[in-house]
Amino acid sequence: MDELYIGVSGINAIDNPGPGIGVARSLKEDPDLAVNIVGLAYDAMEPGIYMDWVVDKSFILPYPSGAGEAFVERLLFIKRNHGLDVVIPNLDAELPLYIKHAAMLADHGILTFLPSMEQFRLRGKDRLLDIASKISISLPCTKIVNSLDGLLQALKEVGLPAMVKGSFYKAYKCHTVAEAVSHYHDLVAEWGYPIIVQQVVTGDEMNIVGLGDGEGNSLGLVGIKKLSVTALGKIWTGVTVKNQKMLAAVAGFIREFKWRGPFELECMVNGEEVFLIEINPRFPAWSYFATGVGLNLPSRLVRRCLGLPVPPVPDYDAGKLFIRYTYELVTDMANFQKAVTRGEAP
Repeated sequence: MDELYIGVSGINAIDNPGPGIGVARSLKEDPDLAVNIVGLAYDAMEPGIYMDWVVDKSFILPYPSGAGEAFVERLLFIKRNHGLDVVIPNLDAELPLYIKHAAMLADHGILTFLPSMEQFRLRGKDRLLDIASKISISLPCTKIVNSLDGLLQALKEVGLPAMVKGSFYKAYKCHTVAEAVSHYHDLVAEWGYPIIVQQVVTGDEMNIVGLGDGEGNSLGLVGIKKLSVTALGKIWTGVTVKNQKMLAAVAGFIREFKWRGPFELECMVNGEEVFLIEINPRFPAWSYFATGVGLNLPSRLVRRCLGLPVPPVPDYDAGKLFIRYTYELVTDMANFQKAVTRGEAP
């Protein structure tokens, strides 16, 4: 097989890690894919740029904003001057541009495997009630608000403590009305309306990473239970689990909405009850865990995208442990200077 040039974003392997390094590692571990990883970064300080045993070459992209002309032109530049066959975007902010320009990029030989824009909108927290009802799991008591009076009324109905969330980003656990009002104003200023007020539910935090084929079929699922998280809420240690109700709900999500591409469902499990908390329309930062237990989802995505054979979905064992760790890298300052001045490295 000819070498495949696969672009991977989210290579900011910091205290709030992106998914990209785990995705790149997974692709490198498929012995039947000759992969050249093209790191797609937004800042010269992203560590993945300098991890040359995982990322073969990196390019700095303009931020994905506006209509995206400069963003798309940069991708076409990389295609012409280095090579770019497939892109796996791993950051929420990029996805609307990739979805919008998917057909045009494909015409230039840059393939993606992404949800439609309508599927992408399902990630909105104001859509979760509809999703939960269709896949037969619960949703914490949730109120959608568009005013301060609406917030105060929602807090009376939901009770304290409560979660106050932006429609797409950020969530705060609030123990007082004053705290909720403060976060409400911050979220409105940053993301606009609506704001979501949600009941706090207890239980075990469980997530599932999966891949849908766009026709209602699963290309693989792995469930985990969070054992410990960072101050930013990112998983630090976890263990594979097989909660049958949660797995059945996720299979129903893929079937009902014909999801295309990677995703993560975040749940809270209390006994027999499974609460849907959030949907992420991309690989999560812990997605290498699935590869480590035998299910290489990034490899399966690339194979499906290119029309290559996709092996049958393997089973995985419950009770496998995931531990994140820190690592120090020493490199030449010249590599950083190249990234800053030329927008690419090495």
